[in-house]
Amino acid sequence: MEKIVSESNLPLFEALASNVRIKIIELLGQQPMIMKDLASALGLSNSIITMHVKKLERADLVRTEMIPGKGASQKLCTLVAERIELVFPSKGLIPRNFHVSNIPIGHFTDFEVKPTCGLASKYKIIGGGFDDPRYFLDTERVDAKILWFSQGYVTYKIANYLLPDEEPEELEISMELASEAPLSNEHWPSDISFAFNGVDIGRWTSPGDFGGTRGKHTPEWWDINMNQYGLLVHIRINEDGTFIEGTKVSDYTIRDVNIRRLQWDFILSVKEDAKNIGGLTIYGTGFGNYYQDIVFKLTYISGSAKILPDRTDALEQP
Repeated sequence: MEKIVSESNLPLFEALASNVRIKIIELLGQQPMIMKDLASALGLSNSIITMHVKKLERADLVRTEMIPGKGASQKLCTLVAERIELVFPSKGLIPRNFHVSNIPIGHFTDFEVKPTCGLASKYKIIGGGFDDPRYFLDTERVDAKILWFSQGYVTYKIANYLLPDEEPEELEISMELASEAPLSNEHWPSDISFAFNGVDIGRWTSPGDFGGTRGKHTPEWWDINMNQYGLLVHIRINEDGTFIEGTKVSDYTIRDVNIRRLQWDFILSVKEDAKNIGGLTIYGTGFGNYYQDIVFKLTYISGSAKILPDRTDALEQP
């Protein structure tokens, strides 16, 4: 998370200016917690904890969601920020802005998969069983927080909120991925290919399908011998080309991928001609080690942005 020091980011600075909220961040850094458990751990009332959590939510540090509980729903709190980078004003700095889209794992729009395959929500297997591609059409597929297949593809469509006067600089796509082996196998390489708006932007080789140790967010009902967690993969497309985990994988730049389309297409696949056909597992919120879905972050400069004079007040956001 990158923040320019300005008045627009006062909610963040306010959120961090509290011993209680710092303690909440420390607790949530270990694992997501129910609101009442946070109150108990800190010796405070639910109403006080609710006030503090709301401030952390406004600063985009914490996310809350209602989950089923014993007799009533409960509010689960999760830390969603891993780090914060503060950018201080300096001469010549042009403020960067972001459009961010979080695409749930189950919101794919097209697919063609081969067994072993399946989907699950945080609470159950979708479709009632494994290894039947028809379950990828089940009406509950939108609730999927993990999906896997041995070969094939899934397609996601993403709304593009870029405005005509906004100049795109870099697109970052991040997601938690692993291979797909029967049960699990940490030595099970798989060549996973990525296509964006019809352009084959690159490929990443997953080293394995990890099980045996429960993922940080994987539910207790999920078999410990099955896929538990993956690796967080970052794809960046900018003026210099396409990079995966900092390594250049193709010469396709931000100008080559039709970034101004009103609707983007993103395809993850394991192709039949791949050297390592080891399947694909995609983890979303509620499974794996990273509490996130597929995240698209587009960095842009406003068309009215210019090289700024050496005045700190000129860098403040409206």
